Order: sequence, then C-alpha cells, then structure tokens
Amino acid sequence: MRTPLIAGNWKMFKTKAEAKAFAEEFKALYKDTDVQAAICAPFTNLDLLVEAFAGTGIMVGAQNCHFAEEGAYTGEVSVAMLEEVGVDLCIIGHSERRQYFGETDETCNLKLKKLFEGSIRPILCVGESLEERDADKAIDVVKGQIEADLADITAEDVKKLIIAYEPIWAIGTGRTATPEQAEEMCAVIRNTVIDLYDEEVADEVIIQYGGSVKPANATEIMNQDEIDGALVGGASLKANDFMGIINF
Repeated sequence: MRTPLIAGNWKMFKTKAEAKAFAEEFKALYKDTDVQAAICAPFTNLDLLVEAFAGTGIMVGAQNCHFAEEGAYTGEVSVAMLEEVGVDLCIIGHSERRQYFGETDETCNLKLKKLFEGSIRPILCVGESLEERDADKAIDVVKGQIEADLADITAEDVKKLIIAYEPIWAIGTGRTATPEQAEEMCAVIRNTVIDLYDEEVADEVIIQYGGSVKPANATEIMNQDEIDGALVGGASLKANDFMGIINF
C-alpha cells in the first residue's frame, strides 16, 4: 500500500530567517497523519530545516544534486554533501532545470544512479510542454522520459522511486491539468514502469501530480486512483496553504 506524499518545492524562495519562521509555524499546525509531508528547499536552508523538523516525521529534500562524487564542478553539490546534511529526498529533472540549466535525460539517469547508491530518495520529474500536448505527443514524450531516465536502473532501486508528473504548461501558470488528464498520464507512467519492470515494481512507485496544486483543488486531484501525492510549488510557501493540501 502506497502512502501519499505531499512535497513542497520552494524553488528559489526563502532566506534562512524566512525558512525558520515557516518551520515554526508549520510544526505548530502539523499533526501526525497517514500522509507523508516534505519540504524541498534551497541548499542554504537544508541544515536548518533538518534540525527544525527532527522527530516530527516531516521530511526535507534538496532540489538538485550532481552525479559526480567530487570534482571541479563550480556551483554544484554532491550526494555525499546532501547526505551529510541529513536530507531525505532530492528532486531530479524538474522542468525548470531541464529548460533553464541544460538538464537532460542522460544527466537525470546519472543522478538517479548516484542517489540510489546512497540513502536519499529521488523525486524524478517528467512532463510535456503545451506544444507537445497540443500536437498529441504528450504520452510519447513522458514515456520517452521515463524510459531514458530509468535506463540500466535495477528493479529494487525503482521500487524506492517517486515520480512527479508535472505538465510544464501547468507550472506556475495558474492552469491545472484536469483530474482526468492528470490521472491518464499518471496511469501512463505506471504502465510504462510495468513495461520496463513488472507490476510488483510499479505498485511500489509513488506517483505525484504537480502543477498549480492548491487547497481548493487538492481533494479532486488526490482522489484519483493513480495519483499518490503532489509536488507543490507556490502553495507550499505558506504554512496554512500547504497544510490545507496535506489535509485534502
């Protein structure tokens, strides 16, 4: 049985002081439930959040990592560095990383392999652009991303994977895929994992929806059979809004 996971992605928001204030407010609101909660924050806030959320069950995630152990990679952070901080999760292949910073399926694959060597659980993001959806290529694009990103990764590792379906046209735009559109694509993702591995593996994979998720639409999204959680952007910046999604 998959446990729902609601993860906030703060992107490039919140100073340390703002992160500390959020953590205190959110801890006061948070009650231990059957829904997993996580905050994926900028690197500068990770140690603060790990300490603030210790013993609460609230997980902390990074938004990126590098696939090398160490080296001349200015501005990058290794998996070992994140493990030392104590984070639980790491986002890989977010559309903004793919669009603005040259992330490819090849680098996503390398990062996944490095994360699976250690203790940090990856959240792999996939999703199509508006142009690809309008051209009826959405399913092929997402299937292709899954196949390339999971190349040569073992079944046992994939069981620990979280996949976030994030239609690019619904991120930060106020537009949201209909529950039916989100469910259809999450089913495509699970069936692709079945084709690559088997049903036992696919049944273990948590599949999230991401794209303008808010308290007002969380219930309808989370009630879909194949959707096991949400990757939340703007609505995760306010403790009350984020708690409203967790309490869907």
